Amino acid sequence: MASLPDSETIADNIRRKIIQMTNLSGASHVGSGLSIADILAVLYRDILNISPDMIENGSRDRFILSKGHAAAALYAALSEVGLLSENEVLTHCANGSRLMGHASHHLPGVEFSTGSLGHGLPVGGGMALADQLDGKSRRVIVLLSDGECDEGSNWEAIMFAGFKKLRNLMAVVDYNKIQSLRSTAETLDLEPFADKWQAFGWAVEEVDGHNHDDLKVVLGKSDPKGRPTVVICHTTKGKGVSFMENSVLWHYRAPKNAEYDAAMAELNASSNCKGD
Repeated sequence: MASLPDSETIADNIRRKIIQMTNLSGASHVGSGLSIADILAVLYRDILNISPDMIENGSRDRFILSKGHAAAALYAALSEVGLLSENEVLTHCANGSRLMGHASHHLPGVEFSTGSLGHGLPVGGGMALADQLDGKSRRVIVLLSDGECDEGSNWEAIMFAGFKKLRNLMAVVDYNKIQSLRSTAETLDLEPFADKWQAFGWAVEEVDGHNHDDLKVVLGKSDPKGRPTVVICHTTKGKGVSFMENSVLWHYRAPKNAEYDAAMAELNASSNCKGD
């Protein structure tokens, strides 16, 4: 992946594509996609052992977007690393398109269809256990939302992975602290969040989910004690577009007309300031 631009440029491109895709399709979950753009950029640029010529390679790393409603961000990331064409990205949610509103395994690089929350980590745990039994060293990384951690199936998987010491499994939590209709603290408070993972036998890392240097360090780690690792990423929902940040409105709203123009202008200006 040496020929790819740096991860910050990729993140900028992902954000612009999210706005373009949801504008064309009228789809929602814009804020949920914007909050994970930096995480996805670092994963696909610097961490995951996966590329177009490795799709049929059984040794490739596995990535599951458990918060499948943020599929637009995933599709944008896949296009940035050559796993989807630029033209296909613009068919998001169109009739007959492979790019469904939630992540679909019909696409190269998508291991598992997600959308109903709480399924990604249990499946990822199963993949990690199978690899451990087969003596494979590839990594399994699952990206969850914070609101998704209300699901009991996740805590069964967390207990299971800790007990089995699945050191090749990493959970990454997009902790933007806003669920579909209100804050996580008002809906079902997760705190003390890190302590809960530790109690289930996981190594815990906390990081600014928009700091690429820090993300590269923690996402590349493997616990020396042989435990699964969770990376709690403190993020901002709607990151990158000022009027979308920390707003519940942009969980279900698509950018149209003046909102679209304003969002694209802001993202383009921000990217230009970085020298893109």
